[in-house]
Amino acid sequence: MARSRWIAAVLSPALITTAIAAAVFTIPQTASAAPVTYQSEDATISQGVVESNHNGYTGSGFVNFDNLTGSYVEYTVNAAAAGSHSLVFRYANGTTANRPVNVTVNGTPAVSGLGFPGTGAWTNWQNVTTNVDLVAGTNTIRTTATTSNGGPNADSLIVDVAGTEPPPGPGDTPVARHGQLKVCGTKLCNERGQVVQLRGMSTHGIQWYSQCIKTASLDALANDWKADILRVAMYIQEGGYESNPRRFTDMMHGYIEEATKRGMYVLVDWHQLSPGDPNYNTSRAKTFFTEIAQRHKDKKNIIYDIANEPNGVSWANVKRYAEEMIPVIRAQDPDGVVFVGTHGWSTFGISDGQNETSVFNNPINASNFMYTFHFYAASHGQNYLDALRRIADRVPVFVTEFGTQTASGDGGNNFSMSDRYIALMAEKQIGWTNWNFSDDNRTGAVFNTGTCAGNNFAGTGVLKQAGVWVREKIRAGR
Repeated sequence: MARSRWIAAVLSPALITTAIAAAVFTIPQTASAAPVTYQSEDATISQGVVESNHNGYTGSGFVNFDNLTGSYVEYTVNAAAAGSHSLVFRYANGTTANRPVNVTVNGTPAVSGLGFPGTGAWTNWQNVTTNVDLVAGTNTIRTTATTSNGGPNADSLIVDVAGTEPPPGPGDTPVARHGQLKVCGTKLCNERGQVVQLRGMSTHGIQWYSQCIKTASLDALANDWKADILRVAMYIQEGGYESNPRRFTDMMHGYIEEATKRGMYVLVDWHQLSPGDPNYNTSRAKTFFTEIAQRHKDKKNIIYDIANEPNGVSWANVKRYAEEMIPVIRAQDPDGVVFVGTHGWSTFGISDGQNETSVFNNPINASNFMYTFHFYAASHGQNYLDALRRIADRVPVFVTEFGTQTASGDGGNNFSMSDRYIALMAEKQIGWTNWNFSDDNRTGAVFNTGTCAGNNFAGTGVLKQAGVWVREKIRAGR
């Protein structure tokens, strides 16, 4: 369960820094590059000034439009391919009046009267998203104020430079078959109200093993393994999000787009672990999930996991965090399913010597969400299995992480106990993602060490025993 302890013992600070540097370049090497940020102070400005007197901006400052109609900021951006691209404008508006702009692309009107409502203060920065068509190569994107108030304070423009590809044909992918998911009773259901059981894989921490998540490996996961879902494990501490929020948020945007292209569901995993109290990261979580939900709210394949493994914390405090965070996501994406980890490393308190009644007696006050449960078959035997059976009959639950080995992600595989868990999850139609889709040297990593340096991920020849086992389990459900 506590992967932070065993990974920290292996990686020195220098190696962690190197791993993060490598991670920065992983997504751009795939077919769909991560979104690119263009700072407003570097753009062409007409009737506006660059300032830095309001905290919270990124880069070296922001653009303050002159208070008149016609003031503008023009960005020069590059697109990898022609087609529809998302634009995310980061701005502040300390007034109560909307400050709309017209958006033109290469001199042609694209969006009329794009609204920038008040944000409550000039130091409160928010995002507005729209979609436009770009040509391959260089494009100019101009935002022009349409009222005498001018435009908002403009911090940056984030562009999905890779654009979108045509959607898959009907019936080709899990998302095409099931559409927007929802929680119905104690089960996860598709858009027609039919119960679905998703099966898939979790990445390792993307600050360490982003080299394993690329075009060839994701193609194998979707087409050879026949997976429904990809869980993206973004650690918060341990060299993760906290060290560079912008970089890791952009990495997550890129992974979401990659899963979307392949018609897989994507689980956005806020992988808090040390400290174990999720309330420690509430402010960071609000910033991250607001942007993720706002940009991807129109997709049907997004699931939000707001707390990976709460530990060393009471259920009451986990519940308090969940009830503060769920409305943050709902404000941007009213239909998205939210997952919430439970205390005791997402075991409903069992790993703390408690039982599931603490959750049953004090449930989260929300709808369209699921609790999460984790197990490692060589460490968590009959009592955990029995608990999962009881839990599944009472509340909606999803197994977002499990392994066939010990809770350290290493050691011998207990395939017999793992098979019993798989049978129970099939019986109760509990979805799951397995730990982990990497070539780490531990037994829980599915690929042989060194595999991720190449581009051969299909079949069983590149897999460890645990990889052969879980690939078969995923494929058996198709």
